[in-house]
Amino acid sequence: MSTHINAANKSDIAESILLPGDPLRAKFIAENFLDSPRCYNEIRGMLGYTGIYRGVPVSVQGTGMGMPSMGIYSWELITEYGVQNLIRIGTAGSFHEDIKVRDIVVGMAASTDSNYIHAFDVPGNYAPCASFKLLSELEETSKQLDIPFKAGNIVSCDVFYELKEDWWKKWATMNVLAVEMEAAALYMNAAYNRVNALAMMTISDHFVTGEKATAEERQSTFTDMMKLALETAIK
Repeated sequence: MSTHINAANKSDIAESILLPGDPLRAKFIAENFLDSPRCYNEIRGMLGYTGIYRGVPVSVQGTGMGMPSMGIYSWELITEYGVQNLIRIGTAGSFHEDIKVRDIVVGMAASTDSNYIHAFDVPGNYAPCASFKLLSELEETSKQLDIPFKAGNIVSCDVFYELKEDWWKKWATMNVLAVEMEAAALYMNAAYNRVNALAMMTISDHFVTGEKATAEERQSTFTDMMKLALETAIK
């Protein structure tokens, strides 16, 4: 039952899935954390794998960059493949000095400048938010592994290269923690289809200090986030 963007059969994908934007991060997780990983998708280079983590089937698949790409992949995973728990593991840019590069941030809610909500014909504003089930399980996992995270409002933006240098400061004044590009679409798709979603990001860029992680670090060294996501996925 492959689709135009996914070569998998329905039975190939587990009910719980990790969703990095970078398909090479999906490959890294499959090869370093999963037992007997099997690649079920290579279409458009968006690698997807299913393997076993501590006795439980778990999948991991790249979703690309931006809400349109996340929207397509997560929608199909939910509606065509029956995925019930979707955990985004991505990167974000911090707006605050006390949220540092390599810190983990979780989006309790995802503000956005996108018009993605128009697809659902909602007669007003909508506040995309995380699944309380997954957020509660993440908190328990965080304590067990002694891996801390910061939770709060994030913002999912459509534009990567903003023309106004100080655009982020207005979000920071509302205590928005960080910016990324996918969570709001994931949360909307999950809410509409009554499944669970959670977005966690490792800070890779800092708007206050200017510090940045390298591309290689983003791909393969944010392992605390990966461990948190995997342990949460199997609860």
